[in-house]
Amino acid sequence: MTLNTSDEPTLNTGDDPGSFADLGLRPELLQALSSLGYEEPTPIQREAIPPLLEGLDLLGQAATGTGKTAAFALPVLHRMTRGGRGPEPMALVLVPTRELAVQVSEAIHRYGRDLDARVLPIYGGQPIGRQLRALESGVDVVVATPGRALDHIGRGTLRLDGLQMVVLDEADEMLDMGFADEIEAILQETPADRQTVLFSATMPSRINGITRRHLQNPVRIQTGREMAAPGEAPLVRQIAYVVPRAHKPAALGRVLDVESPSAAIVFCRTRDEVDRLTESLNGRGYRAEALHGGMSQEQRDRVMLRLRNGTADLLIATDVAARGLDIEQLTHVINYDVPSAPDSYVHRIGRVGRAGREGVAITLAEPREHRMLKTIERVTKSRITVEKVPTVADLHARQLEMTRSALHESLLEDDLERFRVVVETLADEFDIMEVALAAVKLAHEASGVTADEEEIPEVDTRFEREGRGRRETGGRDDRRGRTPMGGMTRLFVGAGRSSRIRPQDLVGAIANESRLSGRDIGAIEIADRFSLVEVPESAADEVVAALRESSIKGKRVTVRRERDDRR
Repeated sequence: MTLNTSDEPTLNTGDDPGSFADLGLRPELLQALSSLGYEEPTPIQREAIPPLLEGLDLLGQAATGTGKTAAFALPVLHRMTRGGRGPEPMALVLVPTRELAVQVSEAIHRYGRDLDARVLPIYGGQPIGRQLRALESGVDVVVATPGRALDHIGRGTLRLDGLQMVVLDEADEMLDMGFADEIEAILQETPADRQTVLFSATMPSRINGITRRHLQNPVRIQTGREMAAPGEAPLVRQIAYVVPRAHKPAALGRVLDVESPSAAIVFCRTRDEVDRLTESLNGRGYRAEALHGGMSQEQRDRVMLRLRNGTADLLIATDVAARGLDIEQLTHVINYDVPSAPDSYVHRIGRVGRAGREGVAITLAEPREHRMLKTIERVTKSRITVEKVPTVADLHARQLEMTRSALHESLLEDDLERFRVVVETLADEFDIMEVALAAVKLAHEASGVTADEEEIPEVDTRFEREGRGRRETGGRDDRRGRTPMGGMTRLFVGAGRSSRIRPQDLVGAIANESRLSGRDIGAIEIADRFSLVEVPESAADEVVAALRESSIKGKRVTVRRERDDRR
């Protein structure tokens, strides 16, 4: 599939996947690909490699997991000479994160091993002396984060006079991380006749600016993640649960227990939230690791090693810390909060459902975030199914099913003969069904199932509220409102429509006078002479005290907890 453009060349191939040999790659690369088990090119590789081999600039929109690293790495290696290479690199690949620099560097090294390719990753948090020595002895391809690349250019240790190709990988991520000035400065130091390649999962307007300034009449291609055939289930199953804020930790644990992911990333907004959730989930029996910007590079490397060797199965991370991560065995991505922008959602779920395997993307949305889910659905043109949080009964059923599956596998594959004497002895005294039931009970308890008996309240999404767009409910002076959501309590405010009170006035007063943010406030009901506001139970007394010392629309008003006898 191609992007529609006005007068720029486009490329679109047919359905025949062909082979790497059909793309015109040199024999050494074909041999390396064959030994790595690559049988046929992915759509992005089929579309990108031919124009890149011709020396054309290229703008590619491709999600994580579509094979874009090979799409630019193979053309880079194809034009490499075998002997007499100088010390200066012939290609520079810019990436947003240290982790991605290492992954891309390792991939290029694997593809180019029969060409003796000299590949160097350079990034912050690594001893610069090692990088200086490698650059001095000569490299063919540098894979760098923008900040460290610009540092070496300023030192004169990274010379770009002989550069033939520049690749901007995950360009939207680099811009989101504030590298726009560094990218511009680096490109100014490269030869005017270089070939420029830009890959991005999304195409914000800033990408168009870079394209106009630095790419010459580029071929534009767009390829999405592999889609399911008509009538088949999608490769990424997208689910959302609407959960009161106070119950989100319990809901996350419940969802993980029911889903039983082989490996998962849980995305959080803050470092503190990452640390709290990691501790909570480890206490629940998961092998969870934290990853955020407050960790040293050595700590981050240890976390990644544990993920890759299978000693951890759950990563709790902030967006920035997880950028560029590519975990091969990942089955689930979980948004602990609704992402603030659809682009972030696209990047996150792009990590699962790869190579024909089904993946699961789960979002825990607070009631006020329900509207943002609809925005994400509209922008991404994908369906997010809102489901009820699994109940205690659902969890017990899932645990019993896992026990049944384990027993079924044992019956098919294990040598059970040595246990026959135990069964036969017990069968003399008890019914054989009772013996089996006792054995299943012991097997079930030995599996380490959690005793989770907390019921998580169900939320009616018709009552979602969000900032200035909060919709009023009720409006009746008899105050027969609905019951507050779990973990929330309702406050009585002695001013309403007759005082020109609006939902945003109440939100602003509470957010300005207490530690709560607008996101923490629940449903608001405004009647003629009073208003009712839902706030977290844990902060109710603080909010009451704060509002009693302040004013709303210039007036002191009565503020107290709503009394039950008024309903």
